[in-house]
Amino acid sequence: MHYTITMILTAFTIFHVILSLIGIATGLSVLYGFLTSKRSAVTTLFLWTTVATSVTGFFFPFHGLTPGIVIGILSLILLALAIRARNRWRKTYVITATIALYFNVFVLIVQLFEKVPALTALAPTQSEPPFQIAQGVVLLIFIILGTRAVMKYHPQ
Repeated sequence: MHYTITMILTAFTIFHVILSLIGIATGLSVLYGFLTSKRSAVTTLFLWTTVATSVTGFFFPFHGLTPGIVIGILSLILLALAIRARNRWRKTYVITATIALYFNVFVLIVQLFEKVPALTALAPTQSEPPFQIAQGVVLLIFIILGTRAVMKYHPQ
C-alpha cells in the first residue's frame, strides 16, 4: 500500500513539474512576444499549463497554509484576470500574465534550492544571501521586463 502511494505521488510530482516547466518555457516565449509586440503562438498553452500547475499544486499533501499555497491562490487569481483580459485590456493582460510567469519562476528557484545539493549547501534554510540574491535578481529582471512589456506590447 505504502509503495503504491509513493509511486502515485512520484508520478504526480513528475506530471506537476512537467506542467510547470512547459508553463515557464511558453511563458518566456509570451513575454518575448510582449517585448517585440508580436503575438505568441503558445499563449494559450502558457495560460492553461500555468493554471494546471497551480491547481495540481493543491493536491500535494500539506498541513496548514504554506507559502506555496498562497502563491498558488494568487497565481490563479492573476491567471483568471489574464485570461479575461487577453483580448480586451492589453495592459492588464501583460501585467497579470507576467506576474503569473514570475510566480512560476519564483517557485522554480525555491525548488532548485531545495532539491539541488549544491544550491541546498549554499542556502539550506533559504534565508541565506545566495537564495535572497537569486530571488532578488529574478524579481528585478521581471520588474524591468514587465515594465518594458507594458510599454512595448501593441499587437496588430
